[in-house]
Amino acid sequence: MKLSSLGRTGLTIPPLVFGGNVFGWTVDEKHSFSLIDALVERGFNTIDTADVYSAWAPGNQGGESERIIGRYLAAHPGLRDNMVLFTKVGSDMGRPGEKGLSSRWIVQAVEDSLRRLNTDYIDLYFSHWPDASVPYEETLSAYQSLLAAGKVRAIGASNLNAEQLSAALSCADSQHLPRYQVLQPEYNLYDRATYDGALSQLCVKENIGVVTYYSLASGFLTGKYRNERDLEKSARGTGIAKYLTPRGMAILTALDTVATRHQAKPAEVALAWLMAQPSVTAPIASATSVAQVDSFVHAVALVLSSDDLAVLNEASKL
Repeated sequence: MKLSSLGRTGLTIPPLVFGGNVFGWTVDEKHSFSLIDALVERGFNTIDTADVYSAWAPGNQGGESERIIGRYLAAHPGLRDNMVLFTKVGSDMGRPGEKGLSSRWIVQAVEDSLRRLNTDYIDLYFSHWPDASVPYEETLSAYQSLLAAGKVRAIGASNLNAEQLSAALSCADSQHLPRYQVLQPEYNLYDRATYDGALSQLCVKENIGVVTYYSLASGFLTGKYRNERDLEKSARGTGIAKYLTPRGMAILTALDTVATRHQAKPAEVALAWLMAQPSVTAPIASATSVAQVDSFVHAVALVLSSDDLAVLNEASKL
């Protein structure tokens, strides 16, 4: 599988990153292991997770996804050097003092993540959310220490807008601190407003790698959800109701049209559209079955024509 450079990180990753939010949430540990097996066998070596995954599920406290990945690595000696792991800090873990981007919390949180992941280093460490209460200089200084210690190989940010990312880069340059080298924005055929335009242009200008989350709009772009009754099919259903709009239906129709041309699935087309965007390094997508992992292989191989892209862009325009 062809690998791509991820911004200026020095990391190379496949055209698709696996979303590890499902581990310990919608799939148990045994099934998670089978999914990672399938990923590795098919050439996918990059997994995205976060310290908070999946604290929202009943009975969970956060760290479940990282622990499952760590136990998988422990059970497969020698595999770690061939894997690229993303994780994040900053979300509210539900305990006093365990959130945000202060130096104090970052220094503690990274040790917690390293222990759960059963590794000595994190390939890419993200600031999960903006934290207006902490100066960029403090956060980036903490990352500088982690980079120098070899605990983190590169840093990125998730959910920053163009103004925030520009400010963080300016702080890094003026204070001789490490820059955010990767952005993780919400971006898909439906949710385009916050990334298209100034933010994507800034990423191109600064050679910032981009890995998108909610790449399938929480599953809406699979075509599985087309009316209110369909929302009952999944635990994610309640979060998908917002997509059941005339524009959402037009996007599904366009996906169906292009999918039929290529004998592909709508989800494969939606991922291929993201991979065709010049500023996007790779979409992040989750799977709960080996069949869905096989679908990722098809998405990576799918080459959309200019006519295909025009159909999808017209349906999804804002």
